[in-house]
Amino acid sequence: MGMTGQRRADEVDRSSGEARSGMSRFLAGLRLVVLSGVTGAAVAALVVGLILTDVPVIATGGGALVLLVVLGALGGRRRSAREQPPAGRIALARIEDLRATSGELADVPVEFSLTVAPEPDDGRPAYRVKISQSINLVDIPAYRPRGIAVVEYHPEKPWDVRIVTRPTPEWSRRAEEAEIDSAPEYTLVRDPDGGAGAWCLLVLVGLVAGAAVVVLSFRAELFASDDSRGVPKESSSSSASRTFSTSTTVSGPSSSLLTFGRMRMTAMELEARVDTPYVTALTIEAHRMAVRGDSALPPAETVHLQSLPYELFPGLVREARTTLGVRDPESWRIDVTPGTGAGVGPRVRVTVSGTEGTARLDADATGRITDRRAVGENG
Repeated sequence: MGMTGQRRADEVDRSSGEARSGMSRFLAGLRLVVLSGVTGAAVAALVVGLILTDVPVIATGGGALVLLVVLGALGGRRRSAREQPPAGRIALARIEDLRATSGELADVPVEFSLTVAPEPDDGRPAYRVKISQSINLVDIPAYRPRGIAVVEYHPEKPWDVRIVTRPTPEWSRRAEEAEIDSAPEYTLVRDPDGGAGAWCLLVLVGLVAGAAVVVLSFRAELFASDDSRGVPKESSSSSASRTFSTSTTVSGPSSSLLTFGRMRMTAMELEARVDTPYVTALTIEAHRMAVRGDSALPPAETVHLQSLPYELFPGLVREARTTLGVRDPESWRIDVTPGTGAGVGPRVRVTVSGTEGTARLDADATGRITDRRAVGENG
């Protein structure tokens, strides 16, 4: 076979190998994107669950992460047990070109362009390869263009080549006597996985895509209005019935609504939230305040939040807890509702509960007690 025929055969083999390598890289990239996407979704689910205090979402994200770690560990063990490191072969190589990239240390990184000539029994023709290797500053003069060096390469990974800086006497003699022709440029081989930047980009795309799917799925809860963040609450609104309800829970040190000024401040916050001071019911507990309303009702059938004597309510709670027969009160609640009839103001009812039972007292809009029901009394 002539030189032209040999070149065509080499090109056909090279094209076939590149096609198989390209398909392998595509499948590896697809697998990497899928795994990265699942990982990103799991991390995002864990974070979203913590933000929303949603236990099922937290469990899903955490469980997926644990499963990925376990599968990765098992896959790594199987792969390491199945794959044996390729055996290196010693050969001679012609130095086509070399260039030192820096000279600050004793070992200088040098970029080599080589023609590797495998042994005849390896069944592989000579080929080009470019490598980078650190060479001691003292040994650099031994390497020159068109010189012969002893190298180690791996038949399964022909791009994995290293110069043997301390060859055996036999190989040193062969390197001194050998003459190697330059291989054509088309025989240049490269590491198919050398594009680390592309793989990193695929990982980043997968992570972002997976996280975006989870975040967009919970966008309604995550990107609620500013009023709905910061305090746990229940809120509902219907433009058809024109009714509304909302609540807020206070927390932290000195968070009891019995603290002076806390009730009025919290009521003003709820008023701003529902955008009206007129409500049909107000409920106050130790750490929670809630309102309900119907914007279709006239003011006479509602309670005006700003007109209530919040400063007197702690005294009413104290009166109910100490004078109605509940020796060890466990909870209390204030319910404010509109009065019945013309000219009748809102009604205030304080209810306390304990091991003995439930008791209550009623008051008017000025904080004056109008009725008492101790433990055990009917009505």
